[in-house]
Amino acid sequence: MKLKQLSIMMAALGVCAGAFAADPKLGIVYDAGGKFDKSFNQSAYEGAERFKKETGIAYMEAQASSDTQAEQMLRSLARKKLDLIAAVGFSQTQAVQKVAKEFPNVRFVLIDAIAKGNNVNSILFKEEEGSYLVGVAAAIASKSKKVGFVGGMDIPLIRTFNCGYVQGAKATDPKIEAFQNMVGTTAAAWNNPAKGGELARAQFDRGVDVVFAVAGGSGMGTIETAKQKGKLAIGVDSNQNYVAPGTMLTSMVKRVDLAIYDSFMQIKNGTWKPGVVYKGLKEGGVDWVVDKDNRKVVSPDMEKRVKEAKANIINGKVKVHDYRVNSSCPV
Repeated sequence: MKLKQLSIMMAALGVCAGAFAADPKLGIVYDAGGKFDKSFNQSAYEGAERFKKETGIAYMEAQASSDTQAEQMLRSLARKKLDLIAAVGFSQTQAVQKVAKEFPNVRFVLIDAIAKGNNVNSILFKEEEGSYLVGVAAAIASKSKKVGFVGGMDIPLIRTFNCGYVQGAKATDPKIEAFQNMVGTTAAAWNNPAKGGELARAQFDRGVDVVFAVAGGSGMGTIETAKQKGKLAIGVDSNQNYVAPGTMLTSMVKRVDLAIYDSFMQIKNGTWKPGVVYKGLKEGGVDWVVDKDNRKVVSPDMEKRVKEAKANIINGKVKVHDYRVNSSCPV
């Protein structure tokens, strides 16, 4: 893609160099899942919007539909001499590492992966801990003793969600049977709600009555199918309880919004630092959600037991295995 075409695309997404004269100058690049995926990218957007509302400082934004385009987007923003560019998603790892090296005076924050560089801050989450909590809830809610998982792209990160989920479910009830399916092996797996629904339907046909959807836009198909079948679903990343009240057991929130908000605020306050940061339950990086939209399906006993599990993980009594450590799950 030529620079002129790229500029036109970015302008269409709201990127206008002349409109953002405020200091600091900030940018964000969403991944292929899309800004309004009601999940991972949308959480990042909400964090940026909160910063904008509180400070009055606007930001530039763009969306990458491929790894190559991510590099082009990042480089185009870097040429505008921004103070910080946030790259949302592991798929931008190589692009961040390459562009950060080319522009040492521009700082970058990468969500969900590690990129090297003295001007890069990598933020990762302990997804296994939050997933453990919703696994506890799923095991208590399941009448069939069969719980399911529909993942997006088959990568270690998504297997980490599933591994934590199954650990929590089996710790609650060893007789629980767990089913797992992935939508695909490419970035297209995040935007295939039809396939997400199809996989959920197959699991429901096998007796599953609670399914955890970790599939970006594809997860919307999983949730819709759960609603149609009268089953329970668990959302991910953003609080998705509102998507289908009564169907949503809970959501495993991953506070990408706070990661973006904090990074922008650190630049504003002059406290930003490069390096690698991990955010789990203790750091407020992951959690489960109980609100008006799922209160009716969360029993007092369930809430009590999930809170106990959360406390035990934070105080170290329960160690949740991270699939990424040795590419295996102990249960």
